[in-house]
Amino acid sequence: MTFPLANRIALVTGASRGIGYATARALAKAGAHIVAVARTQGGLEELDDDIRKDGGSATLVPLNLTDVDGIARLGAALHERHGKLDILVGNAGVAGPSSPLGHIDMKPWNDVILVNVSANFQLIRCMEPLLKNSDAGRAVFITSGAANKASAYLGPYAASKAALEALARVWANETVSTRLRVNLFNPGPLRTRMRATVFPGEDPMTLDTPEQAAEFIVPMCLPSWNETGRFYDYQTRTLMSFRSPA
Repeated sequence: MTFPLANRIALVTGASRGIGYATARALAKAGAHIVAVARTQGGLEELDDDIRKDGGSATLVPLNLTDVDGIARLGAALHERHGKLDILVGNAGVAGPSSPLGHIDMKPWNDVILVNVSANFQLIRCMEPLLKNSDAGRAVFITSGAANKASAYLGPYAASKAALEALARVWANETVSTRLRVNLFNPGPLRTRMRATVFPGEDPMTLDTPEQAAEFIVPMCLPSWNETGRFYDYQTRTLMSFRSPA
């Protein structure tokens, strides 16, 4: 068996369930040591058990990403322990309220922006030096079709994902001459707890699982992946380029 990510360090946020859990496990199976970040200690421990069963290894980091100083401390700890970071998967996110814009208070708006945008901005700030220390740093951010569909009643989530896409694209442009590669992954509808919360009437058994999608995230984390500033759409299995408005 080959391990294409052997001796590589992969940081995955939102790793206690859903896409983050599945991606962390898939990266570990490929040989990466996982730095698993999530709020839920129990979910992290379950992930650690599964990774160990698969023969892999993980470092568990119980951290709420609203703690931006905690993200900075994590960056410092990774520098001290490993001196580099090879893979960053920015997956953690919250759905926020499903309401008309005029009915949403500032606090739930700010909560969504803090987790979905500001925390990823802090990850970029704190992890960029470590990713540049890698011989092939790879960053993948999990986005959503809501970013461009602008569906009614999902305003905070849609706006936050549009902002995340802009952040990732800017970072890709800023690092294009380096060994770092930055891309976006849109999983579309999957059988996750967040999806069930937003669309409670949907039959989850009609949807793909996070494990199925994670198999397409792993290649974007390999040293052999050379694309940057691109967008992988899982539903159509298509790697896309962003285009300027006509």
